[in-house]
Amino acid sequence: MNKKEKIFIAICIAVTVIAGFLNYTHANAILSFIISACALASLAKIVGDATEQLGKRLGPAATGILQSALGNLPELFVGIFALRAGLSKVVQAALIGSILGNSLLVLGLAIFLGGLKNGTQRFVSEPPKMMATLMILALAGLAIPTLTHIFHTPGATHINQMDIFLAIVLLIIFLASLFVSLKGDSSFVSPKPESTNKKNGWPLATTIIVLILAGAAAAFVSDWFINALTPTMNALHISETFAGLVIVAIAGNAIENFVGIQLAYKNHSNYAMSIIMNSSLQVALGLFPLLVLLSFVLGGSVLSFVLAPMLLVSLALGVIVSAFIVMDGESIWLEGVALIGLYLLIAAAFWWG
Repeated sequence: MNKKEKIFIAICIAVTVIAGFLNYTHANAILSFIISACALASLAKIVGDATEQLGKRLGPAATGILQSALGNLPELFVGIFALRAGLSKVVQAALIGSILGNSLLVLGLAIFLGGLKNGTQRFVSEPPKMMATLMILALAGLAIPTLTHIFHTPGATHINQMDIFLAIVLLIIFLASLFVSLKGDSSFVSPKPESTNKKNGWPLATTIIVLILAGAAAAFVSDWFINALTPTMNALHISETFAGLVIVAIAGNAIENFVGIQLAYKNHSNYAMSIIMNSSLQVALGLFPLLVLLSFVLGGSVLSFVLAPMLLVSLALGVIVSAFIVMDGESIWLEGVALIGLYLLIAAAFWWG
């Protein structure tokens, strides 16, 4: 573990302690919310680093499994505590916001900054095309319960059973995609860029301890984050949908997604495209269905795949436009500006609810 990593972990510990102090002393809700969001983002970075270090020792297959299982750990905790607090609309919007944030904002920033620095960027198109295809499939799956509800079909009276069945189907598809990924199929996986700076790996004991402590801390911070969320929304007059779609989604993905933007800026566009689009795919096929199933046993509110029509339309726009961008295997900075612009338009449409 190098000096920078030790300093970052120390800062993360300090921010987490401050977040806990603010929560237990019932300090200013907005300040508590901001500090908790910073702690959550920092812990997400640490969990990601520790996962990568452990994966290096266990091989590429284990790395893929660990990244899939633990990469969204803070978001999973936030979703669980929010559901127990009865904030199903926030959770639903946060999941859609996470997909849109990756597909539009993060991908847009990566293409924009990478294009400004490196000109036209070219990448192997097969992995992004496969992930875009699976995202369109996930979109179709999410649309079915929503349309069933809107058009009052006979299935609308059995929406809970439909949600459970759909969640199981999506999770099976996710596991199948994970299997293909772990096999190293070139149609699904882009090779990692060669690093010019060889970093010393962490000792195994240190890696495991850091991973366990960061995961446990993420659970506590997620609870504090949700405790401060409702008072903050009331104080700033922010709707539940906007809070979930933009604020919660960005807080849960901020540092994790920085890696994709950084790789694009360094002209590692193959890997950048792969990890950014894979982040959206994991939420759509993995995290969303898992939280739907968990909501039936957690107590609190039940999470459904039935979306507000505007959320479904926004998701469709994000998935389809990003798919068109990556299909040709090259990008220019103007496409990045367009993706960022679409994200801002969608966010603005939900400011009032």
